Amino acid sequence: MATKTAIEKGEERSAKRQEPGALAEFGGGALGKWTEFTSFLRDVRAEMRKVVTPSPKEVRVTTGVVIIAVFLFGFFFFIVDNIFSAAIMGPHGILSRLGGLQ
Repeated sequence: MATKTAIEKGEERSAKRQEPGALAEFGGGALGKWTEFTSFLRDVRAEMRKVVTPSPKEVRVTTGVVIIAVFLFGFFFFIVDNIFSAAIMGPHGILSRLGGLQ
């Protein structure tokens, strides 16, 4: 039992926990890791139940969109590259005016 002054100061020795030994720490750590691992597997299973496989029609449509987008971006960058090449290296380009191309 705690003394009157210890209770007033909020110090109760019977409530103080002892540090666990090495064996208890190992067992608790392994058990805690196993619990975390099983919880992780439960979460993975729950997320995998939410996964929906697209239909063949959806795959064809999205593939078509990707192919068209690749060609459009390729054409865009081709045009931009030609404009910059002409501006930098053409007969009246920046490098010609600075004497870089002789």
